Amino acid sequence: MPRLGLREWFAVGRVIAHGDLLRTSSSLRLCQKFERGLARRLGARHTLAVNNGTAALITALQACRIGPGDEVLVSAYTWMASAAAVLHVGAVPVLVEIDQTLTMDIDDLAAKITPRARAIIPVHMNNRPCDMDRLLDIAAKHDLRVIEDACQAIGVRYKGRACGTIGDAGTFSFNQMKNMTCGEGGAVLTSDDLIYERAYCAHDMGVNFRKFAPHRTDQEFVGGNFRISEIEGAILNVQLSKLPGRMRAMRRRVAAMEPILKKAGLPIAPHNNPGEACSIVVTFDTEAEAIEFAENIGVRRLFDNSKHVFTKWTAILDGRMAHPRFDPWAWAEDVSPPSADECPRTLDLLSRSCAISPILQLPHPAAIVLAHRLAKRVPERKS
Repeated sequence: MPRLGLREWFAVGRVIAHGDLLRTSSSLRLCQKFERGLARRLGARHTLAVNNGTAALITALQACRIGPGDEVLVSAYTWMASAAAVLHVGAVPVLVEIDQTLTMDIDDLAAKITPRARAIIPVHMNNRPCDMDRLLDIAAKHDLRVIEDACQAIGVRYKGRACGTIGDAGTFSFNQMKNMTCGEGGAVLTSDDLIYERAYCAHDMGVNFRKFAPHRTDQEFVGGNFRISEIEGAILNVQLSKLPGRMRAMRRRVAAMEPILKKAGLPIAPHNNPGEACSIVVTFDTEAEAIEFAENIGVRRLFDNSKHVFTKWTAILDGRMAHPRFDPWAWAEDVSPPSADECPRTLDLLSRSCAISPILQLPHPAAIVLAHRLAKRVPERKS
């Protein structure tokens, strides 16, 4: 996880000394400073800071007018919130297989589009961007909104463009396991003025009376309360200044480690933007090889990663919402919840794949030592 230091400590102390923690009234305007800085650094017109990545997804979906009766195509490999956010706005998630890159399989995406489809949520998992060129072509053909779930890819680029700025809207998370953090927190990015206005409404109870809010009375609707405080804004400004160096270091570590692992015969998973890779995944021929390799320090098997695997989304698979009459599947013409055997290729790939996990935290020399150690522990072929 990204480390916090004295700069963050002093930034928070300044807010506390100032005495006003609310972003809506504090004269420090640290949240607004962060929003402007993130938009400028990543190349978007607008950024809206919210209190977590799930809130960012809900806000973006509402801003894009996704709701009851709609289908949203979502990667089957993602944190549960990517699909849950769709349900929270009354729409239903349609799970899409992943391919060898561990991101959305574009062929399966095309095959699962129905007349009810209204949006796609590509998920850039493990700092690995989706094939956005092909995905955008399909979205344009079917007039679908593209809402990027870049919660695990803040600072990652795809063919020169920042993940989260390529579709109609992008979403980030800043919890402590991400590339930058304030403990929790999130953001919505867009270059569409109307989407931004609706997102602002969605995240702040539908208000448009704030003097610094975008003002379109015809876009006002009942929103939620997903605001962040100036304390989080203070931390995020410092973390944003550290992000470029942090991402350069991650890319250097990947570039140094991959040749060592490849020479040893480890099967490195392909990447949609290999020159900018910030993560390493190895995909074995068999599940047994992956289980054996995951016993090494610094390695985790993707299938063992909690609710990132759709078969562990029990409430979604069972179709259980907070109230029985809040039933998005019925509103989508009696579409059924996904089943545990919905995406077998995804389960197969996750069962055979391992991530080399501590690339973000390790000093460069330690990353090289790890690569050499793992190169000596290639599992014996089981097939």
